[in-house]
This record gives sequence, C-alpha cells and structure tokens, in this order.
Amino acid sequence: MTQTQTQTRPQAQAQALPLRLHHHAWITDDQEANRRFYEDVIGLPLVATWTEREKMAGVERAYSHALYGLADGSALAFFQFADPRDQEEFRTGINTTPLRHIAFKVEADTQQAIRERIDAAGLPEANPHLIDHGFCVSLYITDPNRLILEFAVDHPDVARIDAEQRVTAHADLARWLAGDHTSNNRWR
Repeated sequence: MTQTQTQTRPQAQAQALPLRLHHHAWITDDQEANRRFYEDVIGLPLVATWTEREKMAGVERAYSHALYGLADGSALAFFQFADPRDQEEFRTGINTTPLRHIAFKVEADTQQAIRERIDAAGLPEANPHLIDHGFCVSLYITDPNRLILEFAVDHPDVARIDAEQRVTAHADLARWLAGDHTSNNRWR
C-alpha cells in the first residue's frame, strides 16, 4: 500500500474492541515482598489471592496467584510456584530494555505520591526517574521482579493531541516504514 493510499484509507467499520485490560500476569519469586511493594508502596490493593493445583504441561503444579487492583477493575497478577523447579521453568523472561514495561495513566498528584512513597521506602533499586515525552510526563520505576512500571500524566491538551494522532497514524507509519525517520513529536 502506498503512502497516498494509506492517507486516504476509509475508516474501518466499527468493530467491538476489548473493554479494558483484565489483568497482566508475571512471575514473582517472593509474594510477600511483592505485596509490600505493590500494596504498601505503590498503593494498589491486593484484591484476590488464588491458591491452586493445576495440570500444566502434563504435570500437576501448586501455585499462588495474587492480583492487585486498578481503578478500572483491571489488575496486575503475580504467580509463584510452590516447587522451585516449577518456579524456574515458568519464570518470566527478563529483557532489561526500558521499552518493555507496563504503563498506567495517573493524575499528577498520584504520580507525585508514588514517587514520595518510593523515596520514603528507601528503594534505590526501584530507580525512579521522570521523562517528559511531550504528550505525557512519565515516572518510571522498577519493581522487585525487575518489571519496569510507567506512571504517565497526560499533557493538558491530550484530547487534541489524541485526535490529531488518530487522523495521521497510518500516514505517519507509512512515512516511517518508507525510510523517513524524522520526529513528528512537536510536543517534546
């Protein structure tokens, strides 16, 4: 498809989209250290802990599955296996790139409160740092499982920015794929 075809592409017929994230699952080596971080420091309430035995890959395994709730009803879920061999087999692979992360939309006061609780908890390994992306300002931290979390505060004019990006998204992608790698982020 050419760039011109992409720019003039008619809007796709309305399709049913997923309603929201249900949960994002990860492996933890220490459910209690994880609970202290997510509930006591970050402020996400522990909303469920399932302890189960289930056949996985032909073997019965015992595990716990703890979920921490977000305001929209979605959750972060963390598994820990009873058997250390199962824990190692199912361990979540870690790629230390900062591009692999989970991002949460927050208000500025929530972002500031999380930063203050991280600092007060004395967690230098969380490596809290702010980046102004132009369209949002993000606080990045690393959890006890080395999972990177982003807490993003949208630009005050986010509705206009979002509307503009929706109009040009296909053309911007086509331009980039064609080799024009200039930035289109005029808010940064």
